Amino acid sequence: MILRLACLVARRAGWLSRRLGRGGGTTVPGVVLLRLRPNAVAELGAQLKHGAILVSATNGKTTTTRLIVAAAEALGLRVVTNAEGSNLERGVATALLLGTGDGPADLAVLEVDEAALPAVTRALQPRALVLMNLFRDQLDRYGELDTLVDLWRDLLDDPTAVTESCTLVLNADDPNLADLGRSRSNVVWFGIDDASHALTERAHAADATRCRQCGHAISHDVVLLGHLGHWHCTNGDAQRPAPTVRATAIALAADGQAITVAIDDSPLTMRSGLAGLHNSYNLTSAVAATYALPGIHGHRAEAARAIAATPPAFGRGETVVVNGRTLNLLLAKNPTGVNQNIRTVLSGAEPVHVLALLNDRTADGKDVSWIWDVDWEPLNDRLASLTLSGERAWDLALRFRYGGFDMDKLAVEPEVPAALDRAIAATPAGETLHALPTYTAMLDLRAELTRRGLVDEYWSEP
Repeated sequence: MILRLACLVARRAGWLSRRLGRGGGTTVPGVVLLRLRPNAVAELGAQLKHGAILVSATNGKTTTTRLIVAAAEALGLRVVTNAEGSNLERGVATALLLGTGDGPADLAVLEVDEAALPAVTRALQPRALVLMNLFRDQLDRYGELDTLVDLWRDLLDDPTAVTESCTLVLNADDPNLADLGRSRSNVVWFGIDDASHALTERAHAADATRCRQCGHAISHDVVLLGHLGHWHCTNGDAQRPAPTVRATAIALAADGQAITVAIDDSPLTMRSGLAGLHNSYNLTSAVAATYALPGIHGHRAEAARAIAATPPAFGRGETVVVNGRTLNLLLAKNPTGVNQNIRTVLSGAEPVHVLALLNDRTADGKDVSWIWDVDWEPLNDRLASLTLSGERAWDLALRFRYGGFDMDKLAVEPEVPAALDRAIAATPAGETLHALPTYTAMLDLRAELTRRGLVDEYWSEP
């Protein structure tokens, strides 16, 4: 079937999906299109004036993609993106299909699933790859972390996928990504120089502890987030690359942060509504990615202002007012991500109220044993109320029981509507309830908020 007719059929399938209430049509059009035209991603990508920027990571790819889109649009570019977070090849196909419906776009900025990255990269031959971090996640799908590292190494070694003109934007603070960028040209390194938010020690569940060159231990002078920080091989075979783009000063607050990012030694200071050190990385990586934007020279300040003004993506620091309480949604899908969210939750001085939701669907990972590697214990002294929900709520309850938590402060409500009501009732008016859901649990929670008329469907938001 010719591309034009296949696109027409696929768009109609998406319309029908929305009409029947089966979702937002974020994947069905791509499924249909790829069935009719297996090379549709490459064919549609070829119509982009300036090609594509692909963003991949375990944590932060949705937020960072959103930030880069804002910067590109501030430069006057017409951008195609998968804002709803559908990041497998079918989701990328849907974004390209719908984004080019009114004519060719200037640029695609797309988040891509870690395992789907090779196929999408080979199809689009992007102008830039933004690779932010790799943490242990969905072990039943990805396998051990080394599997993904090796997959990405093979991709970067493939000149038919990653051409000489492709800019690699890599996190210098992640030892695995630093090894991937070793001896490669056209790399823009980013990282956090400000050591004022360093942890006292590396988390016990840290993922990169051995040098990939020689197998000796990796030592950290500064531990910032999981295994991210200022590191070196104890045998002297590798060390953190000097970042081209680096966060030199970070002031964190409960409602955001002030961050100064030096790019080629020129400082850019931004005030962002994105809270937490994980978002400091997202902001820094987005600034680094502007190297790859067409027409960026002379307009870096405008791009930085657009990045700073971008609100959180759905479920990633998004806040919703519910019955006079502020509900703070913090996606929590792996040990490093949850640990960072706990750190953010505890950044204030007040007692904390928490709603934790655990599902085990395919998008979450069927294996939920990772909850035992989360450092939940810092919550204990400050916890005022804790409500557990989701399909594996009782697994969470067992974890908290073994963690020494006061079980009188804990309630288990597997059904999301009842859990939300109970957690809100346990939170005094005017205070904040922090929700820590896995991916599909976050969608369940937002669906309930949508049913109550408090938020729009996630696929209809800008």
